[in-house]
Amino acid sequence: MDAYVHRAEQLLQRINTLAAISEDQSCITRTFGTPAFLAGSALVKSWMETAGLETRIDSIGNVRGRLVSPQSEAKTFVIASHIDTVVNAGKFDGPLGVLLGLDLLEQLVQRRVELPFHIELIAFSDEEGCRFHTTYLGSKVVGGFFEADLLQKRDAAGITLAEAVATMGGDTQQLTHDAIPADNWLGYFEAHIEQGPVLYDRAIPVALVTAIAGQQRVEMVFKGMAGHAGTVPMNMRQDALCCAAEAVLAIEQFGQEHQQTLVATVGKLDIRHAASNVIPGEVVCSLDLRSADEARLTWAYHVLREKIEAIAQRRDITLIWNLIQQTAPVACDAALNSLLARAIADSGYPVVSLVSGAGHDAVPISKVAPATMLFVRCFKGISHNPLENVELPDLAAALRVAERFLTQLISHHS
Repeated sequence: MDAYVHRAEQLLQRINTLAAISEDQSCITRTFGTPAFLAGSALVKSWMETAGLETRIDSIGNVRGRLVSPQSEAKTFVIASHIDTVVNAGKFDGPLGVLLGLDLLEQLVQRRVELPFHIELIAFSDEEGCRFHTTYLGSKVVGGFFEADLLQKRDAAGITLAEAVATMGGDTQQLTHDAIPADNWLGYFEAHIEQGPVLYDRAIPVALVTAIAGQQRVEMVFKGMAGHAGTVPMNMRQDALCCAAEAVLAIEQFGQEHQQTLVATVGKLDIRHAASNVIPGEVVCSLDLRSADEARLTWAYHVLREKIEAIAQRRDITLIWNLIQQTAPVACDAALNSLLARAIADSGYPVVSLVSGAGHDAVPISKVAPATMLFVRCFKGISHNPLENVELPDLAAALRVAERFLTQLISHHS
């Protein structure tokens, strides 16, 4: 295991080096297309080049390193994750999977392994979707699912995605050509921190991901009537904030009642033209609904909408309901999962199966290729937070399992 610990130390050093590149010197923030993001991409590209990979940055900003099989007609197996972050992020969410993949390919190069298929390592450019509210930008391009109308989306500064792509040196006309053709895919592997407490609580370093929950994201706008806080009687008010507050508590109660199959979260609340002496006239808030059961997710979406519409009607508040994102649940590939489960067991760890409540680039890629994921234990399950942490022994365990999985995959196709 000492060799894996040594490699884990180098992996952690690279994660720390990348984490030092940020838009904000007080925290880790590296959102799509920013100077910090471009600097991070250049660093990852340099590491790929040093490892001996055929390297490029495509038009959406994905950093791509390719290890070529001597069989020119061979298919491509992709190892990937993302290097963009949320605001005030941790350093492991995304980069762990990219840099673990880099270590695996470095070992193959050093051992001069003759590959029966091509391997492409990809650092996806925008999984989090913070800047344009467009999750999976990078993986949608690679999978061939990019929607051209996304190019007109604007960030908070009014810059369109098309303008951002051009600023990064990309060509929007090239985006469709940056896809790996559907018949060229062999499969997809992603290592990622669990972002939940199960492995931490059970003191187990890794887990097999069996499915990824589907999501429905909604923007709710509550419109009442702004008024003077001192002169409008309590029984004559159309208070948008009180309506939103009742809706938020109803969403929480619903999530608690059905917690075995779904989760429901309000994460954003915006009181328009807020002042301490003004009755709130307009409130905008979010709804994030997730489940691994598609039928259950659809049912919950409609039930919650009816509940919140009833609350708004009773309070004489206008409700505007905007569905802004939806993704179906994804089941990981049975054959690749069997191979990964065997790698976990052969490495001496119990095979724990988990459903991911978080979205990953495996979601769009699974439409075109069989996908599998390895979860790695993280401190108390904390993620999207500066406290995000993975201990060295768990990094070593993840390297051990991932390398065994890749070795078995190569042997299976040789």
